[in-house]
Order: sequence, then structure tokens, then C-alpha cells
Amino acid sequence: MNTEALAARLRGALHPLDVPPAGDPWNLFELDGLLSPGEPQAAAVLVGVIPRAEGASVLLTRRNEALRNHGGQVSFPGGRVEPGDTSPLHAALREAAEEVGLEAAQAQALGYLDPLLTITGFRVQPALVLLAPSFVPRPDPSEVAEVFEVPLDLLLDPDQLERITLHFGGRARHVFQYRYQPQRIWGVTASILFNLRERLAPAPHGRT
Repeated sequence: MNTEALAARLRGALHPLDVPPAGDPWNLFELDGLLSPGEPQAAAVLVGVIPRAEGASVLLTRRNEALRNHGGQVSFPGGRVEPGDTSPLHAALREAAEEVGLEAAQAQALGYLDPLLTITGFRVQPALVLLAPSFVPRPDPSEVAEVFEVPLDLLLDPDQLERITLHFGGRARHVFQYRYQPQRIWGVTASILFNLRERLAPAPHGRT
């Protein structure tokens, strides 16, 4: 699939850039009874798809082990939406510039996935962009221990996704996890990739 066809396929599965989704997070039901009172904090992440000759891939990072939140876990570049950010996309691009050295000219923004809620109280808005194949990550070692790519086809394959059971807040909770050794792609990151897979799946009446 060439770059134009890949961009068109992805864009057709996303919410438009000028109207970020404003409804409830799609996974709200999964966190019933586990969230602290109060409004969740706004956050954004950048889901970067890279067109390669051998097939598209998705950019992921492994966080520095010393970080207070989610240290050592696989994640997308991203973080809190700051007062100066004009949109979730702006926040995601800013964070990606800080974490992996992405320049705005190397990213073609395509749209938004569905927002989701984290157990730590963040409403995360994923923004999907097409990254230039020439992009070479320059990770900030204070935040990022490693940058790597995963084939998009693997992430869209239902056989590579499993649900694991964790116990939190006195009850069992089911979370997603991808089979991709030696990395462990699970939790929020796996949920975002699952949402991408679901939105890319054929739908007889189109998507909203």
C-alpha cells in the first residue's frame, strides 16, 4: 500500500481534526467503581504510523524506569494538555518533540481516535499522524529509555491480542496485551491500539 492509500485508509477511520471527540471515553464502563472523585485531567498522545517499503509500522517508546508514573512501560509519546496547547493534536506534537525529537514538518496529522480514561485519572485523546520515513528519533533519556517500531499488520491481527486479568480495587479487571517479545505492550497503550484496530475494521454503515 502506497503512502497516499495508507493515509486515506487511516483518515477514513478517524474523527476529524477540527472536531475532537467530546463524548464519554469509550472504556468508561471498564473503570466503574475504580476512579477517584473529580474531573479527569486532559492528556494527549501521538500515535505515529510510518510508511515503510515492507509495510507500515507504529512508533512506540519505553519509558525511563525512574519515572514516577508508568516507569519502564511501553507508551506513545504524550502527556498532559497544557494551558498553551491549542488542541489535543498540538499537545501530542509538543510532547513528541520533547520526548523523541519529532519536528512538525515530519508529521502529517490525520485525525483522532476515541478518547479513553486511565485508572490514574487522565482523559487521554490519541492523535494519529503519518510520520516521514526519514524521521530518526532523538529520545530524551530522562523520559525515554528506548524507541522502537511494531508492524501495523501485527497490531491489527486479532490473534496477537489477548486479555489478561489483574486485581485492582478489590475486584478483577481485564486489560489488553499484545504478544510482541521482548516488549510488553499492555494497558492503556494496548487499549489505544485496540481502538485503532476496531475503527479500521470494515463497518457496513460507515463510521462516526
